Amino acid sequence: MVTIESSASITAWGERTFGQVSDLTALIERAREELEALQVSVENGDSTRDVASEAAGIAILLHRLVGLHGVELSFAIDEKMARNRTRIWSLAGDGTGRHVA
Repeated sequence: MVTIESSASITAWGERTFGQVSDLTALIERAREELEALQVSVENGDSTRDVASEAAGIAILLHRLVGLHGVELSFAIDEKMARNRTRIWSLAGDGTGRHVA
């Protein structure tokens, strides 16, 4: 499946729908609220579709944030993953970890 949205299209939609962002931290705070909603959805055992929808809300805000900087989030993710694949990781034992080099 090919995506039809981009950081630019989501940013344009956001400006048409909500107006111009006057403070980028407002997007970050809204993403925090959406992250809490995602956690509740997972903890409640909501459907995969509902969990994905909550995660998408966070991604939309991140697309808007980087789109306002003229960046495409998907490209930034590709660059970050290329770097992550070269790093050395300390595993937490719960499916997460931190890079050590």
